[in-house]
Amino acid sequence: MADKQISLPAKLINGGIAGLIGVTCVFPIDLAKTRLQNQQNGQRMYTSMSDCLIKTIRSEGYFGMYRGAAVNLTLVTPEKAIKLAANDFFRHHLSKDGPD
Repeated sequence: MADKQISLPAKLINGGIAGLIGVTCVFPIDLAKTRLQNQQNGQRMYTSMSDCLIKTIRSEGYFGMYRGAAVNLTLVTPEKAIKLAANDFFRHHLSKDGPD
């Protein structure tokens, strides 16, 4: 299995999928962090990250947590695809074969 090479398009697709999954998992947390940071001292709407997520779901629905995620998905997907494919390419071509 170690000798089998995976094609470049497959590596790019795998990297793109990894980017999509990463953004999908992290975006709600990043949204809550941003909303907590943007609060004014006198007008605290949220008390914690979980409070922010719960209030967002109640007021905007589940998909409200992903409002604005399209930009991140558009930018992160090709970036991760290229980064992971290049990492694999350079690791394969720059690693030394033989005894260490």
